[in-house]
Amino acid sequence: MKTHHLLLTTALALTPLTAAAQETLSLYNWGDYINPAVLEAFTEETGIAVTLDVYGSNEEMLAKIQAGATGYDIVFPSVHMHDIMFQLGLLAKTDIGSAPGFENIDPQFIRAATDPDAEYCLPYAWGNVGIFYNKALAGDITGWEDFFALGEEGKKITLLDDLRETIGIGLIMNGNSVNSTDPDQITAAADYIIDHISGVTAFTYDSAPQVISGDVAAAHWYVGSNLYVSEHPDEVGYIIPKEGATMYQEDICVLASAPNMENAKTFLEFYLKPEIAAMNVEQQMNGTPNLPAKALIPAEIAENESIYPPQDVMENLQLFEDLGRDLALYNAEWTRIKTAQ
Repeated sequence: MKTHHLLLTTALALTPLTAAAQETLSLYNWGDYINPAVLEAFTEETGIAVTLDVYGSNEEMLAKIQAGATGYDIVFPSVHMHDIMFQLGLLAKTDIGSAPGFENIDPQFIRAATDPDAEYCLPYAWGNVGIFYNKALAGDITGWEDFFALGEEGKKITLLDDLRETIGIGLIMNGNSVNSTDPDQITAAADYIIDHISGVTAFTYDSAPQVISGDVAAAHWYVGSNLYVSEHPDEVGYIIPKEGATMYQEDICVLASAPNMENAKTFLEFYLKPEIAAMNVEQQMNGTPNLPAKALIPAEIAENESIYPPQDVMENLQLFEDLGRDLALYNAEWTRIKTAQ
C-alpha cells in the first residue's frame, strides 16, 4: 500500500535475539509499503538486522541514489523506473530468476523490458490507482466522471501529486494511452484536468485521513485504501473507475553499490516464499505476483475484486512505461496544471 509519507523518513531497526556482531541489510522503500512483520521474520530466520528508509516517489528515490546516497542495498522501483535504473547502470545482477522458488512467480509480472529473464530484480507487488471516497459525501460513485462531478457540486476532491497519474486520468478520459507521446493528446489530457479542477483542493499523497474524517469527499488514491475500508466499512469505500485506471507494479532490486550484496540476495530469495508474500498482502492489501501465496491470503482480500480484479477489468488497467525524453512533454503540461489550480 503506497501511502507516501513524504515528510517522514523513518529508520526502522529490527534487532535479532543475539547481540553478536551484526549482519545488516538496508532497504529504501515507499512509505508504509512493506509489512514490518516480514522484516521481523527475515531477521528471525537469518540473524540479519534490517533498517528501512522511505521515499514518496520513484523520482525522489532515483535523485537520492544519483546524488551519491550510499549504504542502501535494496530499492523498490516501479517497472518503468526499473528500466531506467538498469539503463543507468545502477542495478546489480542477482540471477533471482534462476533461484529455487522463482517458479512461484506468475510470468505475466516479469514486465521490465530490460530484464526479461529476471536476472536483476524480483516482481514484488502490484495494484491499481482509483478512487477512495467518503460514502456519506460521495454517494454511489462509479468512476472519474462522478468523481469530478463532486467537485463541481462544491465538494472537496484531491488528486495525486504525480504528473503521470494525474495527466493519465485525462488521457484515459480522452480514450488515449497513458504512455502517449503525442503532444496534442498530452495537451488535451492536461486540458481535461484543468477543465475539471474547480473542486480540487490539493495535489497530495496524504488524503486518506481527510476522506475518513469527511474533510474530503473523494480522493484519487491507491488500492491500499482497502485497509481503511476494512476498518471503516460504513464510512468509506474504494472503486476502480469504470472508464479505466492505471495499475502499478514495483520490483525488488539490488543496487550495484549495495554494501551488503549477499544479504540483499538472501532477502530476495526469502521473499519468494509464498507464506512471506502472503504475510505482506495481509497488511498491504495489494496484489502479489506469487501464485501459491494467493491460497494463503484471507478470503476477504483474495475475493475483493478491487484488489484482485476480474480479467476484463485487468485489461482496462494501464501500466506506465519509460517515456525517455518524451517525459518533457508531461513536465510542461504538469506545470500548466499546477499553475491553473
